[in-house]
Amino acid sequence: MTEPRVVKPKAFEVVVTEVIQETPDSATLVFGTEEPVEYRAGQFLTIDPHQFKALASHTAYLEDLKGKKELVRAYSVCSAPGEPLAITIKEEPYVRKHSLHAPLLSPFLTYGIHPGMRMKVVGLTGPYTLPPDLAQRAQHVLHVVAGSGVVPNFSMLKDALKHHPAVRHTVVDSNKTWQDIIFGEALAKLQASFPDRLKLVHFLTRQPDVSALPGDVRPGRISREALLSLVPDVAATIAYVCGPAITSYERRAALQKGVSAEPRFLETTIGHLQALGFPNERIKRESFG
Repeated sequence: MTEPRVVKPKAFEVVVTEVIQETPDSATLVFGTEEPVEYRAGQFLTIDPHQFKALASHTAYLEDLKGKKELVRAYSVCSAPGEPLAITIKEEPYVRKHSLHAPLLSPFLTYGIHPGMRMKVVGLTGPYTLPPDLAQRAQHVLHVVAGSGVVPNFSMLKDALKHHPAVRHTVVDSNKTWQDIIFGEALAKLQASFPDRLKLVHFLTRQPDVSALPGDVRPGRISREALLSLVPDVAATIAYVCGPAITSYERRAALQKGVSAEPRFLETTIGHLQALGFPNERIKRESFG
């Protein structure tokens, strides 16, 4: 099967048709577009904060502080091709050890958008996608995600369940608590609709008592042993990993101290997979956070 033609990202206007509060600190924005938008499941679009008057003072302040222009921000689609275009945003909290500066756009998109608003976006692009000949490359896709890292994988999962009936999927999703799970109900419905092709496992790092929760829910962090039990055949599996990774600020701070930056979710998970025998070419990654 040939690769689809490369479409250069272009700017276009969208109108917000629906705002869905997914969790207390995340929201899905559903867009209407004048023309159909071509993209592959898992790709992202970018949004320029300069277009929002409500952010003008904050944007100018950060630019003075940094001595450079604020960049566009990238947001993965949660929709699959054929569905209304949609992105999901999780508010980035200010954490000093991850950055010197407070987030600019994500709080506004999470809490300040309402149906009828218009904005300009550029997209869509990005290599974090499933191959078009997926069934020839793998029998099983392992999705290991944390927090808003589930967003592009949710897009890919919906698309693959529809178009690649011979491929099984396992979603291993890490969050702090049950209330923090993005797409929790939607993922459960997909599992109920495809019980032989989709397995869903939740890990909750700050909710030790999971006995009353439905489905396969486990306390603590995703371990190497847990992944081993979920991957019976490494050679037949492609892993897609998306979640928080070491930031550039953390790398610089560690370099100044002469130490290595502390691994976060992405680095830790990739280390687990490599220890299980996954070659690098069968580990696809996307950093969030």
